[in-house]
Amino acid sequence: MDSRETTQAKQSGGKKVVGTRRLREPLPKPKATRIFTVANQKGGVGKTTSAVNIAAALSMGGLRTLVIDLDPQGNASTAFSIARDDVAGMFEVITRDLPMSEVVIKVAGYPHLECAPATQSLANAEVELVPMVARELRLKKALQTFLLERANKGERIDYVIIDCPPSLGLLTINALVAAEELMIPIQCEYYSLEGLALLLHTVSLVQEHLNQNIKLTTIVLTMFDGRTRLANDVADSVRAHYPKELIDIPIPRAVRISEAPSYGQTVMTYDPLSIGAQSYMAVAREIAVRRRVNHLVVERQRVAQHQQRGWRRLGWG
Repeated sequence: MDSRETTQAKQSGGKKVVGTRRLREPLPKPKATRIFTVANQKGGVGKTTSAVNIAAALSMGGLRTLVIDLDPQGNASTAFSIARDDVAGMFEVITRDLPMSEVVIKVAGYPHLECAPATQSLANAEVELVPMVARELRLKKALQTFLLERANKGERIDYVIIDCPPSLGLLTINALVAAEELMIPIQCEYYSLEGLALLLHTVSLVQEHLNQNIKLTTIVLTMFDGRTRLANDVADSVRAHYPKELIDIPIPRAVRISEAPSYGQTVMTYDPLSIGAQSYMAVAREIAVRRRVNHLVVERQRVAQHQQRGWRRLGWG
């Protein structure tokens, strides 16, 4: 076992980690690395839970997946049983120019999953970034270098999932600048919708000044309780306003999802047959398949437009 591999098996009380074997039907690989920022400035909406479980599900589909824990709380690192007090992490990468390859850790039990952990020092990063030149680009530079190194080794990363803090500070801005796709977990409660407008305003500013490629592509409904009218009203509202972005597979409010982190696991390994694990697996599959379908649609549209221009030149259209 790699010396930098997590101690998941030890911290789970000797319980064997199951459910990490590859799926019978592997998920389709993207043409290029897809970089997601998972953000919501409102805490307690299932942001980190969604990030780690979707990443775990993608890796179980045979896709090389990297989780970047950019939240000083370090909950994503905890979910993978990574000790936060004796390793270098994202603080050193962003503020000390430490190569990301020196902090990335293989997650025990997952052959295709890795994590760049958040250490306790990351809480100081916001202050240290303030006087730095190009402070919003620190993560992007480090990540691009790492991805190029891995690609040159023939180990291209398929998915990067960046877990942000529940705020709109410099760490979140760094994540938005480094990514191409934004994933927003929305708890099925009223206040979650109120915070969505502020987040999207911040994203529009980032698009205008720092990263024109970042787009909202994925919305995940979390903590859904179909028995309540409010949850259904929130889901209907999101469907009406974001029909293309919404993955209409609500993540239920489930005990197993909440229990898993206390055992240093994701729900994908803690109880792979639970409704929570099955829901996150379905969401991950939709993310992988949806991009492939969109690429095919765009390609068909491009070919159709090319043919139509040819017909017009010939006087047929």
